[in-house]
Amino acid sequence: MPTFEGRGLAPGARFAIVVARWHDFVTARLLAGAHDALHEAGVAAADVDVVWVPGAFEIAAAARHIATTRRPAAIVCLGCVIRGGTPHFEYIAAAAAHGISGAAAATGVPMAFGVLTTDSVEQAVERAAAGPANKGREAALAAIEMAALFKAIEAAP
Repeated sequence: MPTFEGRGLAPGARFAIVVARWHDFVTARLLAGAHDALHEAGVAAADVDVVWVPGAFEIAAAARHIATTRRPAAIVCLGCVIRGGTPHFEYIAAAAAHGISGAAAATGVPMAFGVLTTDSVEQAVERAAAGPANKGREAALAAIEMAALFKAIEAAP
């Protein structure tokens, strides 16, 4: 029985990172973490498209568009939604999650969810800190693994 598993290296593969400008003091750090993970996996800087969007709500539309036009091996979706005093948080967080999963299903391109949903600015900054716990890094690692997994499945006899 065939068993498929992704590996942690992806030289020669193209990736896209869709990152929200809203709360860019956090998302820029997530982006740095994602870049680090891709670089460590052997992905050349020239093989990474970075797409900036206004906020978390717009991530899914951009990810779907880049998936259909540029056909990357995987897309890393980065954003930050911080809870406030209104229900806006729930609407945006849910729309981002459903939109990204829908875009991945519709296009067949793996999309990693790196959208922080936190109760405070402090929690967001903590999750975007440099190092192995950076959530942008974690999302990129998931994207790398999924890209390698899809490649392995496609190459199987």
